[in-house]
Amino acid sequence: MIRLTQAPNHAVATMWVDILREAGIDASVQRYFLGSAMGELPPDQCLPEIWLRHEEQAPQARALLADLQNLPQRQWRCVCGEQVEGGFEQCWACGRLMPV
Repeated sequence: MIRLTQAPNHAVATMWVDILREAGIDASVQRYFLGSAMGELPPDQCLPEIWLRHEEQAPQARALLADLQNLPQRQWRCVCGEQVEGGFEQCWACGRLMPV
C-alpha cells in the first residue's frame, strides 16, 4: 500500500476515495477517527489520508485528484450587467436566475 495524500476533512476524503474507486483505482481512507485526538497530537498528523492498494495506480490517481482540484469556474453575465462567477446560478446583485 502507498499513501497518496492527506485530505482536509472526512467529507473530502470520502468523496476523493469514491471518485478514485469509480475510476477503477483501489483506494481507502485511513486515520478516519484520529481527528478526535487533535490537540493531543499535532493537527497535521490527525488528518484523514487516502491510501492506494496498488502503487502502480499512483500516477493515475494523482492526475485525477489534480484535475478535481483545478476545475474551471463557470462565469456568466446577468442582464443587470453583473459578472457572476463560480457555481452561482442566481445573480447576487438583482436575484435573477442564470439564463439557460
